[in-house]
Amino acid sequence: MKIAVLLPCYNEEAAIVQTVAGFRAALPTATIYVYDNNSSDRTVEVARAAGAIVRTERMQGKGNVVRRMFADIDADVYVMADGDATYEAAAAPALVARLVDEQLDMVVGARKSEVEEAYRRGHRLGNKLLTGMLTQVFGRSFTDILSGYRVFSRRFVKSFPVLSAGFEIETEISVHALELKMPTAEVVTAYAARPEGSVSKLSTYSDGWRILKTIAMLARFERPLAFFGFAGFVFALMAVFLSIPLVMTYLETGQVPRFPTAILATGLMILAFLNFFAGLILDTVVRGRREVRRLAYLQYPAPVADA
Repeated sequence: MKIAVLLPCYNEEAAIVQTVAGFRAALPTATIYVYDNNSSDRTVEVARAAGAIVRTERMQGKGNVVRRMFADIDADVYVMADGDATYEAAAAPALVARLVDEQLDMVVGARKSEVEEAYRRGHRLGNKLLTGMLTQVFGRSFTDILSGYRVFSRRFVKSFPVLSAGFEIETEISVHALELKMPTAEVVTAYAARPEGSVSKLSTYSDGWRILKTIAMLARFERPLAFFGFAGFVFALMAVFLSIPLVMTYLETGQVPRFPTAILATGLMILAFLNFFAGLILDTVVRGRREVRRLAYLQYPAPVADA
């Protein structure tokens, strides 16, 4: 069984050797790929000296790197982690075994850390809030949707049309699994602080806002009837609220004295119906698109252990 370890990197000179060595020891038969994303330090040279296959993606952003990795690499099982030595490489064999033994399509390494510097409170709170929102939108979720430590089957990778450009890629990965109702699992793994000299590229507020926008966009794309139906309901409610005094006046006097309000109420009701029917049409389109993705997914067999 061919296993590929995928490590997207940006300025990880201080940590990449430890990361490569950890996964080399945990998965001796795996091929380790480091995808550099325009690093300004010696990440490329250090990773190559550590024994990894180094490739480059010029378009900045983790999502662009993941798109390139998934397109280029052909394997039976893919192990994806960050190149900052924070994820527990020793847990990789257990994650791969869980994927293969239960014929799953994704196993998420849910992070657990006893070190405050490794997983800051702001990130923990944001993760919980975003996880709750994803559950509300899609009905179910993972406990750690932002984890970058994941193991994939070949059919997951080759059926996943990566659209994100940055750190919101983890959210998109989770939604892809939920939408196609793939068999998945979570395994708690240790999460360590970065080695000395390694600097985090995450921004609690800007990255959280980008992920929030991604969830809203995915809700619009994947649940258009609910999304536009809610907008239509709001417009209809406003129209009814404005029209009640007009109707009462008309019943009492037989006249409609406030034409601007009547026109506004009529326009809002038209918008309500337009939103509802737009959601209905788009829901049919999304269903067809989901069927196409499901057929692409079914072209590949489930991962099976060597005899």
